[in-house]
Amino acid sequence: MSYLVSAADLENIRLNEADEVNAALQNIALILATPKGSVPFYRDFGISSEFLDRPVPVAKVMLISEVREAVEEWEPRASVVNVSFKGNVLEPGRLVPIVEVEISVEE
Repeated sequence: MSYLVSAADLENIRLNEADEVNAALQNIALILATPKGSVPFYRDFGISSEFLDRPVPVAKVMLISEVREAVEEWEPRASVVNVSFKGNVLEPGRLVPIVEVEISVEE
């Protein structure tokens, strides 16, 4: 089964989530919302902002790669199936990644 995750999913975060699938989805949302370099002692955690100020097609490719690598490194229960982007007519050029993942948990 696959799930869609974005940084906006942090609105309903629960600490010490007992359900492994929900815990993994929260972790992915946290990865997406965290700028790389902003977490003390975990400077590699999060998403790099190197894609900023690039042309949109280039930025999309860079962000897709960054999301895939970050999720692979920081959330081993998840595998990225697809990365798409949510657009807003009022904010052209703003890239909001929507990540489709599959979660593997031991039962």
